[in-house]
Amino acid sequence: MDLADKLIVNLCPTGMIPRRAKVPAVPVEPAEIAADVRRCRDAGASMVHLHARDIDEEPTWRPERFQEICDAVVSEAPDIVVVVTTSGRNWSETPKRSASLTVTGPGKPEMASLTLGSMNFPTGPSVNSPQTIQELAGAMREHEVVPELEIFDVGMADYASFLADKGVLQPPFYANILLGSLGTAAVSAANLAAVLAALPQGATWALAGIGRYQTRANTLATALGGHVRVGLEDNPYEDWSRKSPATNARLVERAVRIGRELGREPATPEETRAIIGLKPVTRE
Repeated sequence: MDLADKLIVNLCPTGMIPRRAKVPAVPVEPAEIAADVRRCRDAGASMVHLHARDIDEEPTWRPERFQEICDAVVSEAPDIVVVVTTSGRNWSETPKRSASLTVTGPGKPEMASLTLGSMNFPTGPSVNSPQTIQELAGAMREHEVVPELEIFDVGMADYASFLADKGVLQPPFYANILLGSLGTAAVSAANLAAVLAALPQGATWALAGIGRYQTRANTLATALGGHVRVGLEDNPYEDWSRKSPATNARLVERAVRIGRELGREPATPEETRAIIGLKPVTRE
């Protein structure tokens, strides 16, 4: 099968919001996250978007916790593409947001999230000033980490192209389009088309649907030749009508099943790097 037909499945296993009281399967400890990533890698995921939690389940920016998690993940899934967050949802200072980029050794991240604008989540705002965005982009260049461009509406896609034209962002471009969160763009073919038209030229793109929209978004992206993001960070339920709890592995399995129904096999990590334009990685 040609690389153009392969499907990248990007796993987001934890996020900052889910707690075990409501999402029983969310992993918290490094060993738990690593074991979950291994199951999802076996099911067809090829990259993982990592947040860090302390033992009390609260999010943390501390680099030593990211180091523990990244090291544990690559010990269980040595070939997976490692992506870390630089989210400003709980803290705004650039040194804290960029601390995840300092992970070294085998677990060194290849990519890191870069949200390209401010917006409202249902529970509050996420502030991403132009200065902060450009500082984080500079920190990623310094650490040789490729941005995972997080885009919640067409204005953020426009800004990505602006920054690319200015040289602040440089190829390869990988865009994570997240639709369906209250306060940002809804999941629709029209909204997706507008975002795609505004992306930097040559960008590889994946689509995430928030909450009940995850499967709908996965199917839309797969049918249109894009890629998908799945996981408990975005979606706690396997079946929203019954509110049946999901697991990361089952969400990955469903995305892979949809892909195969549409003639697209899951990309391996090596194929994912080739599709995005990442450098090959050898971990010892």
